[in-house]
Amino acid sequence: RGVMTAETARLLIDRALAFADGQCLFAFQGGEPTLAGLPFFRDFSAYVREHPAAGRLRVHYALQTNGLTLDEAWMDWLRRERVLVGVSLDGPKDLHDSQRLDAQGKGTFQRVTAAIRLLERSGVDYNILTVVHGGNVRRAQRLYRFFTESGFRYQQYIECLDPLGCEPGRQSWSLTPERYAAFLCQLFDAWYQDVAAGRPAHNRYFENLLMMLLGQEPESCNLRGVCGEQWVVEADGSVYPCDFYV
Repeated sequence: RGVMTAETARLLIDRALAFADGQCLFAFQGGEPTLAGLPFFRDFSAYVREHPAAGRLRVHYALQTNGLTLDEAWMDWLRRERVLVGVSLDGPKDLHDSQRLDAQGKGTFQRVTAAIRLLERSGVDYNILTVVHGGNVRRAQRLYRFFTESGFRYQQYIECLDPLGCEPGRQSWSLTPERYAAFLCQLFDAWYQDVAAGRPAHNRYFENLLMMLLGQEPESCNLRGVCGEQWVVEADGSVYPCDFYV
């Protein structure tokens, strides 16, 4: 649908800030959101900053990216606006490069990890988002050890699902419920070992389960059983209650 126009972005901001109570989070996802260009994001946050409603709200930003376009100019904006960056990294080089190739068909591991180190040097908060697929589902503990030994202690794992309408389990990257269950068990063992040793890593899924066991409401909507207070807005202004329904 192309890049959101400035007019649509400002209408989105107007509506969101008028509706928000206490705080408002703008989370940019894609595709690859950085392809909209840094000027789009600078204009977006400048309009928010100057908005009459911004004074009564705490405004936060998040950005999910493959990291390939991040450079020093991006660091200035990310640091100034205190953007939480999610970086897509599917494990060590061989596992990541098996699926994540650039437009020339080359692996992107080196470029992604270089972007992560740039975020660290620039003081920008980030976490790692890992897609669990058929190529890495049997490598749970290897994935976890790679991340923790690399200093990537804020981790999220999401399952790769077959497209709707296709017979599941037919692709090289397909998961099965049994494989994913085994993955979670192995991942938990490695994570719990570190927790018991006093060096916990953040794992969103496990920490949501702990919240439930403690009688608290989990923050993840798929475990709460109800949709969260969020909306997905496409580039043309179309609004959806969840990215699964776009």
